[in-house]
Amino acid sequence: MRKESRVILALDEVRGERALWVAGQVADLVDAIKINWPLVLSTSPEIITELSKLAPVICDFKVADIPNTVSLIVSQAIKRGADGVIVHGFTGSDSVKAAVQAAEGRKIFVVTEMSHPGGTEYTASAAESLARMAVDCHASGIIAPATRPERVAALRRIIGDLLILSPGVGAQGGSASITLGKGADYVIVGRSIYGAEDPREAALQVVREIKSAFPQR
Repeated sequence: MRKESRVILALDEVRGERALWVAGQVADLVDAIKINWPLVLSTSPEIITELSKLAPVICDFKVADIPNTVSLIVSQAIKRGADGVIVHGFTGSDSVKAAVQAAEGRKIFVVTEMSHPGGTEYTASAAESLARMAVDCHASGIIAPATRPERVAALRRIIGDLLILSPGVGAQGGSASITLGKGADYVIVGRSIYGAEDPREAALQVVREIKSAFPQR
């Protein structure tokens, strides 16, 4: 994964042609493209391979299952060209370790605290424990909410040098510059880019905000 713009596109489109067009418009501006089940289910798993030709792909499958099933899902995503996979940690350390092993050197990100309001009900109370699990299981990083940047700072103190990917910038109200300032490595931006009439210009706006706030990065 690149670390240039610090922006990851959450490509939650369900129209395959539109998804590929948007990706083509912004591939040189973003460090990775994150896809979720809606796009895969509306097209096919081969969309992972197609998008990986444009930019590194993170499969946000939020895998939550027994170790054997986790291993099968992660290995299939990696086989199709994914650079990383997002998994839940609440299923336990054995499942997270299975994901790391199946990734064969590619990246595994563990969800600690989700960005929507409901994320404060359950995931928030377990976030710090899940962050420690990510470290112990040798995951590549965690998912922490841009909508609550103070939580990004708290989780950074736990995980050290692991990567932090922060969703919730844009449509959910999170700020790219504030979130990066609290310790995130990347911000994840979805609807405000892929839903824009001019996705490239929308992506450029986020990139400009970050460069203005951190001119030395």
